[in-house]
Amino acid sequence: MQKVTEQQSYYDNLEQMSTHDLLVNINNEDKHVPLAVEKCIPEIEKLVDGIVERIHRGGRLFYIGAGTSGRLGILDASEIPPTYGAPFELIIGLIAGGDTAIRRAVESAEDKLDGAWQDMLQYNPTADDVLVGIAASGTTPYVIGGLRDARNHGMLTASITCNPDSPVAAEAEIKIEVIVGPEFVTGSTRMKSGTAQKLVLNMISTTTMVRLGKVKGNKMFDMQLSNKKLVDRGSRMIAEETGLSYEEAKNMLLKHGSVRSAVNAFIRENRKDKREEFSRKLKK
Repeated sequence: MQKVTEQQSYYDNLEQMSTHDLLVNINNEDKHVPLAVEKCIPEIEKLVDGIVERIHRGGRLFYIGAGTSGRLGILDASEIPPTYGAPFELIIGLIAGGDTAIRRAVESAEDKLDGAWQDMLQYNPTADDVLVGIAASGTTPYVIGGLRDARNHGMLTASITCNPDSPVAAEAEIKIEVIVGPEFVTGSTRMKSGTAQKLVLNMISTTTMVRLGKVKGNKMFDMQLSNKKLVDRGSRMIAEETGLSYEEAKNMLLKHGSVRSAVNAFIRENRKDKREEFSRKLKK
């Protein structure tokens, strides 16, 4: 049976289309992606609950993949520390062929069944960890072997694929199958399939961070102050939360190093001032 991701595009003679028609047709296909992701919410929910439970026990989240799928996992993992102030080792993205493969394809790296587990060994994986295998085709040996080895070692396993009933999904306890249909350019899974994987990864990591207390209200209270834009955003967040002026809030932020620490310091100081005021009134 032919894979959905390899089926012929619904569009033909692309080279004869105008720029406008190409863009409109790509966009029309992309509109199907969120609806396909929506169908997978029950499985994504189950995965997030499992991740949160294991992180509370000291576990971590691993992503593995090859090509575009591997790069998307690395992208998601790399954005969590600056965005939410989480440790760099909490979410780890691995790609077949190592870091070189982030920019250039590494020949045959994805064909090694034991490759992913060998890559994970340097992180001393435990049964409290979670492994998510990402493969649009659902047939990547690197991902199949990684999930199989991880499951044999007691880890919670999940897969993100874009073909139904794939070998990758067969190795995972939680199967997230986002069936987006044929690609606009036949077989180019960096398009709809890649978009679907990115949306699912966003949902997994963001919901996990919220559940771990990294967000207050709707704001990233633990983000790293790595540039002027984030210092400005953090200052405005503190001002909004405390009623301080922008400059006072900025000074608090630079002094304490994070929005959360600055707000907590303000609360402590405010309570202290109120206690001292109450004591003065008692003495009168």
